[in-house]
Amino acid sequence: MSLAEVVLSIMFVGLIAYGLFGGADFGAGIWDLLAGGTRHGARQRDLIERSIAPVWEANHVWLIFVLVVLWTAFSGAFAAVVSTLYIPLTLAAFGMIARGAAFAFRKSISTLAMRRFLGAGFALSSLVTPYFLGAVVGGVASGRVPPGVAAGDVVTSWVNPTSVLGGVLAVLVCAYLAAVFLCADARRDGATDLAEEFRARALGTAAVTGAVGIAGLFVLRADAPLLFDGLTGRAAPAVVVSVVAGTAAIVYLATRRYAHARVASALAVTAILVGWALAQYPYILVGEVTIEEAARGRATLVAMLVTLVAGAVILLPALAYLYLLFQRSPEPGSGAVSSDGVRSGGI
Repeated sequence: MSLAEVVLSIMFVGLIAYGLFGGADFGAGIWDLLAGGTRHGARQRDLIERSIAPVWEANHVWLIFVLVVLWTAFSGAFAAVVSTLYIPLTLAAFGMIARGAAFAFRKSISTLAMRRFLGAGFALSSLVTPYFLGAVVGGVASGRVPPGVAAGDVVTSWVNPTSVLGGVLAVLVCAYLAAVFLCADARRDGATDLAEEFRARALGTAAVTGAVGIAGLFVLRADAPLLFDGLTGRAAPAVVVSVVAGTAAIVYLATRRYAHARVASALAVTAILVGWALAQYPYILVGEVTIEEAARGRATLVAMLVTLVAGAVILLPALAYLYLLFQRSPEPGSGAVSSDGVRSGGI
């Protein structure tokens, strides 16, 4: 493995982390949108808010990490992607800003009308943002981003069958991950009825995602043949792992083993992302620019690698502690939601 491939692999680990943690974060917002009216959806929204509030900002660290590594170590590819796909990237950025602002301000607003407005902004932004990010992935994976600044078509690069498939799958995967994660959170808080609701949603979303994924193979065969050949060739083992892990997750959900379902679901999503990387290897811009061709000089790559290792020593333990801290069972009087919807304790 070359130095450029090592740096890109580390960057891809960050992309996987964002897909898992950021994906579940976006998915929680999607379920906020579908929770129902103010009274009917109050307990679901309360569970969602308590589950993502401590970590939602931390999740975007992974996206920043990916962009910085790509910009620094593979600047030519970065310039090609952001200049050709600037429309969906800008829309995704606006979605993240609107989502964050709405989520933060909704908790401090007392009037019902404004809370509804901000809640709708948070939920709708959670829906459209992963779609635009998935469309970007589809544009890159289908070879519609040529090298050079703004060398590709700024519309068809992300309005095409593969990008639509990528956007829809991104939304579905986010919703699925969030439903699986919320099952365990609801059970931990003692809200077994909510755990059952999210279990049903996770199973339903898994079925829809699987159906879209199978149909998507035909889309890729017609619209992105290089990617299709890679997925059915060198990346086939990763696809098989994803299918097996996804099936195991469904079994765990059906038997209400939510902790196991989390692990299996994360493995399924990770495997399909690895499959995408293997499918387009050795290209960073499919059919145009290889990883080695896109990489900066050795001095830049070495400096980047040293920085990544040093930063990981500080960042990873802190993030791990953050995630583990808020996965503990609530103490008595901590404000957990009881089965009748009344918050116990708290302020």
